[in-house]
Amino acid sequence: GPGDAEERMGGEEGGVDGAELGVLEHVGRGEDSRAHGGKKIMPGIVYLGHIPPRFRPRHVRNLLSVHGEVGRIFLQPEERFVRQRKKKAGAKAKNYTEGWVEFRDKRVAKLVAASLHNTPMGTRRRSRFHYDLWNIKYLHRFRWPHLSERLAYERQVRQQRLRAEISQAKRETGFYLRSVETSQRFARRAAAAPAGAEEKSWGFVQRPTEEEIQRRKAGAGGRRLRGQLAKAREIQLKSQTSRSLLAKIFNAADAASEEAPGGPDL
Repeated sequence: GPGDAEERMGGEEGGVDGAELGVLEHVGRGEDSRAHGGKKIMPGIVYLGHIPPRFRPRHVRNLLSVHGEVGRIFLQPEERFVRQRKKKAGAKAKNYTEGWVEFRDKRVAKLVAASLHNTPMGTRRRSRFHYDLWNIKYLHRFRWPHLSERLAYERQVRQQRLRAEISQAKRETGFYLRSVETSQRFARRAAAAPAGAEEKSWGFVQRPTEEEIQRRKAGAGGRRLRGQLAKAREIQLKSQTSRSLLAKIFNAADAASEEAPGGPDL
């Protein structure tokens, strides 16, 4: 039926060209239609920020058609890894994360967004979605081709991210294989070496640590200080020797003058 067709079309990820246009549900033209009075009717698009579990495009149409003529509907499916994780857990239902709904008249879209926001989705208490609230917002100056362009851009970004992840995985795999081969080659070389052969040293020079550098500087400073003290003692000894020599010379001269006849009278 029409509801099943809507669910199938809303259940595939977005596209904009060729066969992928089946993802977006087309009902009516919108911008080219005119009212009875000749005034041009512009379509309006509302954004659905919350899609409860098991909520399908047919539910959107049934709930919103009572407020005005609904055109195209698109619900964004969950990411593939989320679906796979839920599938492993046993949940087979396909859920959606956000959606866009086109009304034929943008005035109706504005009224729907203003009146339904933060109100229960299900009008009856027995409804499955009675305790879920509408999170709906009118998108000003937003057209359906903008959504198609956005979906195409997001698909391209996902493809680029996937290619980058595959390339990274290939590089990591290649590095791992090269490391395994190198390890095996070293193991074979070690097994083929004689039992008593000494292992060759790497021949590298370890850079000294900061503590060793400070200790070396302190030792060099101590040696320099000891050398300066030794030179000072040597100079002091030389000066003492010179003073004693001069004292001996002048003392001997004074004694000779006193012994000589007619020496100086005091």
